[in-house]
Amino acid sequence: MTELHEGPLTPVQHHAVPAPTRREARRLRRRRRHRGEEILGWILVPLIVVGLYWGINATFEALGTSPGLVWDQLMQVKAMMEKRS
Repeated sequence: MTELHEGPLTPVQHHAVPAPTRREARRLRRRRRHRGEEILGWILVPLIVVGLYWGINATFEALGTSPGLVWDQLMQVKAMMEKRS
């Protein structure tokens, strides 16, 4: 039997999916936005932290010092201020 002998095709009935209400649509948009923000947060926050770390280290290297030396100098200034008072 070939395709010509099978006969006409019966029409397929499509079930109409009801459109979401405004409240449901807003809830879906909010949920998608929150997911997107969470994903961006998990990606961007570590990048920002690492970038700040590298920036601070680069600044200390450019100034020829280290965080430990800066801290020691701050403590010396604090001790001198306390002796003045």
